[in-house]
Amino acid sequence: RRRFVVNAAASYTTTERPCTHDHGILIFLYLSVSTRCSNSAAALRVRMGRGRPWAVLLLYALLPAMMLDAAARVDVNVGVVLDMGTLVGKMCWASIVVAAEDFYAAHPNYTTKLALHPRDARADVVGAGSAALGLLKNNGLLAILGPQKSSQARFLSGMANETQIPIISFTATSPSLSSSAEPYFVRAALNDSSQLNAIASVVKAFGWREVVAIYEDTDYGVGIVPYLIDALQEVNVRVPHRSVISPSATDAQIMEELYKLMTMQTRVFIVHMSPPMGIPLFYKAKAAGMVSNGYAWIMTDGIGSLVDSIDPAVIGTMQGFLGVKPYIPRTPEVAAFTLRWKSKYRSQNPGAEKAEPSIFSLWAYDAVRALAMAVERVGAKNFSFQRPEIGGNSTDLDAMAVSTAGPEVLRAVRETTFAGLGGEFRLVNGELQGSVYQIVNVAGSGHRIVGYWTPAYGISRRAKPGAPGKEYSASKEDLAGVVWPGDAIVVPRGWDIPTSGKKLRVAVPVKRGFFELVKVEADPTTKEPTPRGYCIDIFDKVMASLPFSVPYEYVPYVLHSGGSSTAYDELVKQVSIGKKFDAVAGDLTILAERLQYVDFTMPYTESGVFMIVRLKEGKQRSAWVFLKPLTVELWLASFGGFLLTGFVVCVIEYLGGNERFQGSLIKVGGNVMYFTFSTLVFAHRENLKSSLSKAVVIVWVFVVLILSSSYTASLSSRLTVEQLQPSVADMDQLMRSGDRVGYSAGSFIYGLLRQSFSNSRLVPLTGADEYAAALSNGTVAAIFHELPYIKLFLKKYCTGYTVIGRPTTRTSGFGFVKVNVWMMVFPKDSPLLPDVSAAVLRVTQGPDMDDIERKWMENDSTCKAQDDLTLPSATRLTFHSLRGLFLITAVTSISALLIAIVFPKNLPLISNVTAAVLKVTQGSEMDDHIERKWMENNSTCQGQDHGVVPSATRLTLYSLCGLFLITAVTPVLALLLAFAG
Repeated sequence: RRRFVVNAAASYTTTERPCTHDHGILIFLYLSVSTRCSNSAAALRVRMGRGRPWAVLLLYALLPAMMLDAAARVDVNVGVVLDMGTLVGKMCWASIVVAAEDFYAAHPNYTTKLALHPRDARADVVGAGSAALGLLKNNGLLAILGPQKSSQARFLSGMANETQIPIISFTATSPSLSSSAEPYFVRAALNDSSQLNAIASVVKAFGWREVVAIYEDTDYGVGIVPYLIDALQEVNVRVPHRSVISPSATDAQIMEELYKLMTMQTRVFIVHMSPPMGIPLFYKAKAAGMVSNGYAWIMTDGIGSLVDSIDPAVIGTMQGFLGVKPYIPRTPEVAAFTLRWKSKYRSQNPGAEKAEPSIFSLWAYDAVRALAMAVERVGAKNFSFQRPEIGGNSTDLDAMAVSTAGPEVLRAVRETTFAGLGGEFRLVNGELQGSVYQIVNVAGSGHRIVGYWTPAYGISRRAKPGAPGKEYSASKEDLAGVVWPGDAIVVPRGWDIPTSGKKLRVAVPVKRGFFELVKVEADPTTKEPTPRGYCIDIFDKVMASLPFSVPYEYVPYVLHSGGSSTAYDELVKQVSIGKKFDAVAGDLTILAERLQYVDFTMPYTESGVFMIVRLKEGKQRSAWVFLKPLTVELWLASFGGFLLTGFVVCVIEYLGGNERFQGSLIKVGGNVMYFTFSTLVFAHRENLKSSLSKAVVIVWVFVVLILSSSYTASLSSRLTVEQLQPSVADMDQLMRSGDRVGYSAGSFIYGLLRQSFSNSRLVPLTGADEYAAALSNGTVAAIFHELPYIKLFLKKYCTGYTVIGRPTTRTSGFGFVKVNVWMMVFPKDSPLLPDVSAAVLRVTQGPDMDDIERKWMENDSTCKAQDDLTLPSATRLTFHSLRGLFLITAVTSISALLIAIVFPKNLPLISNVTAAVLKVTQGSEMDDHIERKWMENNSTCQGQDHGVVPSATRLTLYSLCGLFLITAVTPVLALLLAFAG
């Protein structure tokens, strides 16, 4: 059958004047040449103006050729399997029809044409299978567009693999589906996993550390979970709970699940659901009060892409929600398609609310275009089917024909690329590729764009942020302002204390000894056990300084006795389980192995394990105690200095003719030894004639002065300090001695000491009194404990005991153990932890900490002298510390000796010149004539001589530079005179 209808309307409009009947002619041409499908059509519009009658003749000349081309097309049967009763199904079917009309209107010379056969899958797997089976059995399909759900696509992919018919879906986005497992499955849409990094960046930007995943119990919902967990873990975000909603869940069951979420502390929810399941959830959440201040909701693109088309009543339940959806630039082609799509959608759904084409609509449009191009490339002559031979007991599945052209069509579709409405159409491994996502905020009657996300740059305000040097961003500063649930503008904290009436259960260790740290007593009024002490006061201050209220109660925990750290370790494990305790406030040390179970706050005490020992009277001093202040090297260097100085002075004076240094070798040697050693007490009285020898002696006397002063100070210190000596000097001595060692019973220190001492040498002790008794009676030679306990011990026993050296090992100090509260499954990474740690820092760095320290840790007035815990030790002077002095005297002596040997005849002249200089500078001529001539003030300044008020100042090098200058110039002048002679 052929029908040719030409409708002409004389309607032409210009911008200069109104249209008239004879201004032009508008011809609408509708051509239908198909004998199988009555809705195949091509449209042509010719617009003519006045003076263009040739256009009409051209139109009638081309009509026969166009009719022949249309008659030569081969219809290719393509099945369309969608859930026609759903919003997405209706939108996609409208897009498919528009795509087919647009494509063949733009390509009238194509020899193939897609003949669409729509079927309703009735929103379940069985319906999709039944629809596909009917199409395959009766229509000889070359491909199937759809189905809509991932579970349906998985089922149909098995049929497609048998019949070699490509399944092209633009809505089945679950990562559990892949072309590697289903070779004839083509995803003309983005994989759901591609949006997860964008969602993780949003979560990180707002500083949330925990989220709850809410998803439907279908292939679409479950398939994304492993990828979601991985993406969140990369930004250190935990998923402590996953809420799975069954497709058959009743309203009561949904409310029960929401109430369960309300009893937990996490307030950030990521929803991955299809609209039919997500919309009822949002209604129930609104009714339960979960769309209010303090909550945060994030939607994946399954709902986020449909916000513009959702009923306004539903939008009211989503106020403040965040969502992500693929970014589609608003091009002229998209704008033109939107107009045609709306017209088609309204004609197909007369009673429907207004709707906007979603990303699924664009993907459906591009999928039709890609399939039409691939079919044309394969060619109609290659289309054939092989029907199997069937027997009497065969089923409809056995009767399905196998498409011989299926592999070629599949390959052609995968190789097709073009600029589509939904972006670049390019399949990699059978999946559409995309990159940019929009971040939207539901507000008012629709949504507003607050930012974009790209794999290269992260979050930004623009879709193309490719500025030079821009780095990846996950900062909320790169997002526009967000309106949160409850019309709040403050970013939700992400967690909250549930309103179920339960309090934070804080364990307090109960043990013997050191009650200043933690002690549990019965309240005089209520008779309830009430903790008090250093750790409790700090915990109370920390909780009070939090920017929000956290109700808590103390629960005593009795530590069992034992010689290891298992008592505290067992408490840590109890906290990690979360059934009895939610936190610990007490003297619990941060150790690496305990971090496997719980998280700690910032430490609030000093760290380190020290050794306490008893002081005892020093041993009887040796007869050679006077030699101890100096080391052997320093004694030898001093003796060598004496000999060198005497030798140099002797040689110089001998060459200068000094009679005191003439005579026999024994006489000269005796004079030299007497002279040099007499400098120790500055009693040398030999008359030196040479200025060189005098210079040597002056330098040496300075060295002797330093040596004697240092020796005296060191010897005095040694004689004083050695009156009281620690019974153990250091760790090495303790290990060699074989003495027994004490430690606090139940402390982790037992494990540390077992690395250095045998078990037979370790003695568990409890409390300061046992410590003092064990040290006094010799039961143990030393006790190891942490610094806070040592302070408390020395507060009570401030005499007779001391701490030796530096800490034998370091720990991280005390801290409050903090885990997820309210019986959370995972005990680590509590969102409360950062706030508590920040509060610990504020308390420990503020004035409250000083008050607590004075209250519990400060010594009594009788023990003030013992505040310095480390016993001073008398040190010995070494050659290394005084090597500079010996270098000076050696250089001076050797230089003087060389001068005396090289210029022996000039020594008297040097001495005479030096004597003359001294005579002039010390005589009256210097004062009366030279000083008055050159140095005295003039008359105008005489009045100022006594006008300066004297002040006590420190001597500086600058103030005595003249003296040093004279001292330096004198030997230089003497040396020059010696050379001149």
